[in-house]
Amino acid sequence: MKHISILPLYDATLTSIDSSLQLFSRVNDFMKYQGKPPFYNVEIVGIEKKTKLNNGLYNIHADKTIDEITKTDVIVIPLLCGDFHKAISKNERYKDWIIAQYHNHAEIVCLCVGSFFLASTGLLKDKKCAVHWAAKNEFKTMFPDIKVIDDLIITDEKGIYTCGGGFSYLNLLLYIIEKHLGREISILASKMFEIDIERKSQNPFMIFIGQKQHGDEVVLKAQEFIENNPTATFTVDEICRKFGVGRRTFERRFKKHTSNSIVEYIQRVKVEVAKKQLETGRKTVNEIIYEAGYNDIDAFRKVFKKFTDLSPIDYRKKYAV
Repeated sequence: MKHISILPLYDATLTSIDSSLQLFSRVNDFMKYQGKPPFYNVEIVGIEKKTKLNNGLYNIHADKTIDEITKTDVIVIPLLCGDFHKAISKNERYKDWIIAQYHNHAEIVCLCVGSFFLASTGLLKDKKCAVHWAAKNEFKTMFPDIKVIDDLIITDEKGIYTCGGGFSYLNLLLYIIEKHLGREISILASKMFEIDIERKSQNPFMIFIGQKQHGDEVVLKAQEFIENNPTATFTVDEICRKFGVGRRTFERRFKKHTSNSIVEYIQRVKVEVAKKQLETGRKTVNEIIYEAGYNDIDAFRKVFKKFTDLSPIDYRKKYAV
């Protein structure tokens, strides 16, 4: 039997705590129906027996405190909301216990932006971490030594699991169940809770937000120029001439600060303009592509699918108002 410790962190969402409790507990029911012993011992494990969530809107009662748990097999770090700096400070007392348990072979299951707190423990250093696309820039600024993954929903590295994107933590919980008990039980859980088990990517949900918290004024001006002229057609050389910089050096600076090449940045901005037109406009797909500054329709479709995992037509079907 695996012991699961779900941590009721300060500023955690009640839904992520309860969803974890319900899913893992329900697996025990599945095992019972199959004539097998329960697999999980699921407990809420806190600093104190009673913790306030959402500025006191909810109270959650822990089964045990961390002082009572000398060995756990799985630690669930719930989704956080609010000020991440404040949440990290308020949850400081969990850190040493989490680090010690990890080094004692506990797995860590981190739900969405709970990764801000996990990163503060140092356990994610030099590892990959899936981060919600809207929090990516803030995360990279706070934790530059961690490799941010904002396209895949789940990462799995050395006993630490992370996920990006709101309620995609449900997919991570299914992933953990599959690792522990196999595909059959995971599929059963997905059917019982009606969770789409095949969701793998954040791309269809992503809204591109350029990283601008870097202090390089020329790069910032180039970003603003690209964003303010989303339908214009210009080359990398033209941008470099406009700002009086050499192409090779500037391309390195741009990539370093924005995590995108100049060409990728231009493409992403154009894709965002096209997405808005597809969501709310009545123009044809080809009209939208031409207005985005592309004469080659097939080329744009490839670019669009690269960043959204959908064709323009499929995107319109999915999101049109």
